[in-house]
Amino acid sequence: MANSPATAVASARRILTRLHEVMASRNGAQAKLNKVVEIIGEELSSEVCSIYLLREGMLELYATRGLKQEAVHVTRMAPGEGLVGTIARNVETLNLDEAAAHPDFAYKPETGEERFHSFAGVPIVRREDAVGVLSVQHLEPHRYEEVEIEALQTVAMVLSELITNAGLVDEHPGDVRVAGTQTQIVSGLQLVMGMARGQAVFHQPRITIEHTVAEDTEAERQRVYSAFAKMREQIDKLAGASEFGVDGEHQEVIETYKMFAYDEGWSRRINEAIDSGLTAEAAIERVQQRTRMRMRQIDDPLLADRMHDLEDLANRLLRIVSGQLGTAAQLGLRQDAILIARNLGPAELLEYDRRRLKGVILEEGSLTAHVTIVARAMGVPMLGRVKDVRHLINEGDTILMDVAKNRLFVRPSPDMEEAFDSRLALTQKRRAAFVAMRDLPPVTKDGTRIELMVNAGLRDDVAALEATNADGIGLFRTEFQFLVSATLPQREKQQRLYRDVMEAAGDRPVIFRTVDIGGDKALPYLRNDDEIEEENPAMGWRAMRLALERDGLLKAQARALLEAAAGRTLHVMFPMISEPWEFDAAHAIFEQQRQLLVERRKMLPTAIRYGAMLEVPALAEVLDILLPKLDFLSIGTNDLTQFLFAADRAHPKLAERYDWLSLAILRFIQRIVRACEGASVPVGVCGEMGGRTLEAMALVGLGVKRLSITPASVGPVKAMIRSVDLPGLRDHVTAMVRDMTADPRASLLAFAEASGIELN
Repeated sequence: MANSPATAVASARRILTRLHEVMASRNGAQAKLNKVVEIIGEELSSEVCSIYLLREGMLELYATRGLKQEAVHVTRMAPGEGLVGTIARNVETLNLDEAAAHPDFAYKPETGEERFHSFAGVPIVRREDAVGVLSVQHLEPHRYEEVEIEALQTVAMVLSELITNAGLVDEHPGDVRVAGTQTQIVSGLQLVMGMARGQAVFHQPRITIEHTVAEDTEAERQRVYSAFAKMREQIDKLAGASEFGVDGEHQEVIETYKMFAYDEGWSRRINEAIDSGLTAEAAIERVQQRTRMRMRQIDDPLLADRMHDLEDLANRLLRIVSGQLGTAAQLGLRQDAILIARNLGPAELLEYDRRRLKGVILEEGSLTAHVTIVARAMGVPMLGRVKDVRHLINEGDTILMDVAKNRLFVRPSPDMEEAFDSRLALTQKRRAAFVAMRDLPPVTKDGTRIELMVNAGLRDDVAALEATNADGIGLFRTEFQFLVSATLPQREKQQRLYRDVMEAAGDRPVIFRTVDIGGDKALPYLRNDDEIEEENPAMGWRAMRLALERDGLLKAQARALLEAAAGRTLHVMFPMISEPWEFDAAHAIFEQQRQLLVERRKMLPTAIRYGAMLEVPALAEVLDILLPKLDFLSIGTNDLTQFLFAADRAHPKLAERYDWLSLAILRFIQRIVRACEGASVPVGVCGEMGGRTLEAMALVGLGVKRLSITPASVGPVKAMIRSVDLPGLRDHVTAMVRDMTADPRASLLAFAEASGIELN
């Protein structure tokens, strides 16, 4: 096939026209499929074209041109077996110039395929599951052109309609639901903390494409144009709707979403699919399938999140063009609901009635996704990465969500409901007690004042200061503004955010951490063309390493922070410092920008306090060099733990393996605290460790006098601090670490119980 787009479209239309004739004929299904492989083989000039269908859980060779006919209905592979099985299992496309070199290649001697080198295959998809595979092979080694792969994917859509209507494949292969009365307890990825009870409501019904081949291309195009206009009108209305109360970073989320709605490249791809002969619905689904396949290949979580936004819009467009407009939001929630979806876009979440929406469960989802940012702002508990959630749960099932415990109870037993209600009542009672304690200082029984600060990253997070009466913001993650923006935030925009945050904080200090991006928080607009693939992104080109190389980014942020803090004290902290020279280089950039403002007679901060984060263990070896230069030090326990143990905290098998109360961690922190005390440099902890009462108790016992934690943790940690006699705790922790206590956690629990320390 020629590789020009025009030729590709013409060829695809020719294939669809011929397939339409085959489908309209009175021949049986087998005869039709035999004809299909001949047509595709001829049009793509491929010696082999084969169709495998999922029957009784196995992929069966159902029709072929080029392989031995005696292999038809004989060759069978399980999903995941061989190249065909890999395509079906992963619902992905393969395009190989040498098939035998692929690690999943499995030779089937009865087919006679040993003569063929190149291989390309696409899944035949029905309701997001693979029900078969369409493949082509060629004698000579060569990769198939992108336009040829697109033609195969288009044909696969038509085949999906043909084989399903003929009843040739397993009915709903991936949609086997559990018994309606069976209790399920599942877990996932904790996205937004909270507890919730409600009835399962599916975000949207599945839209099945019934007709794929267009009778009138221009009519289909006009249907898509009309749907695009209606969709954009909806998004514009949503972006301007004041009742959603969306501002700041959340407004940026909607603006980014709106940008996708007006993306010409996306609408052009749908138009090209229509040009090939597909109906409007099939064209949208065709582009959407390609998006899903690309998402499965994307390791970059930020790019994957952007793809989720695009798919969310495709779902909206598909509902409009098909006339199936009813999402659960548009139909209205009639009772307290737990929303179930594969994924959600931020705009769709905002359409729900907040009085009825109690929680969200996603089959996908991530901590940096736009929908997570919005859900957090709405105060809606959310659990993600719940595998097969739409197959485990039926519409209307009772669901109990306890995100803090990472538990989801589906169709709970009476005992489960009673236990949940007790925990919920206790949580509400404790919350009321913590609220009553709001104005009491975090002072130990012997009179030692501990600073309790909160972590933040969005403008709205500052409200937690008033709600908790915390001492300030000990970690403001400035990268959130970069993560939700489609382009690099302008200096003026950064300055406005920083000024708003400091004004909202009033007299309380705000410690701004400079951007910690890169690695697993990669930004598409900061990519290098020659950027290497990172096997260990957490230990890669990120944070201060990236900022010093892209010093224009750090200069802009420095200027924005300095101008925003005019007339105030600016607290700035540099992340992931590995050696003192990195701090020196970052400090120099800030001082250069400060001098520039002096020369331009701009107002300056009354004082600048510089700090560093100790997350890289190597820094502990050179603290004597660094500490004289610092105003404060913060220990970042999240990264420090994974670096100290060489254990990825995102790895499911390692996440719970290494205890924050292990002797290695406690000794390391003790060493840092003592070095800081000797240099008279204040030291604090910002990270999850400080937000857990027992772990926070250990930190206080080690001499840490400043904790920066989540707002929800302030009440429990304050209650713990007010029940502690510090001299006794310090003696116990010092002895425990010195004597190498075998189980520090058990030792601390026993001490807390004996001392009447409140642990919630």
